[in-house]
Amino acid sequence: MKKEIGLWVDHREAIIVILNDGVEETKRIASGSGKHIRYSGSAHSKTPQGLKEVTAEDQRDRKFTNTLNKFYDEIIAAIRDAETIQIFGPGEAKGELEKRLEHEGLKAHVLAVEAADKMTDRQVSAKVRERFPIRN
Repeated sequence: MKKEIGLWVDHREAIIVILNDGVEETKRIASGSGKHIRYSGSAHSKTPQGLKEVTAEDQRDRKFTNTLNKFYDEIIAAIRDAETIQIFGPGEAKGELEKRLEHEGLKAHVLAVEAADKMTDRQVSAKVRERFPIRN
């Protein structure tokens, strides 16, 4: 039984297309992280380093990171048993996921990591089928 997986991922969601002996299944995983906001301007105060309290921005960053870690864990659980994995999407999420897969010992299963814009479920499915054509 050959299991091939392609997934489109950004920080908000993952669309996972699983091809299992020619049978296609699509899963969607939402991160629940919302949009990560980075504030511009000076974050440096004149307070000595040892006296600073944790800022609201630090707390938001930590919450965002924790949410992303749970999101990536959920994706890895869904794709762990794949023979080959194709990852694509915009931004940094695809590279972050690739590093997590390497840490989990699954790097050898990653066939390709590619940049791609926002895609519909049908476009994701078509791209995965293009990479993993059905063989008879």
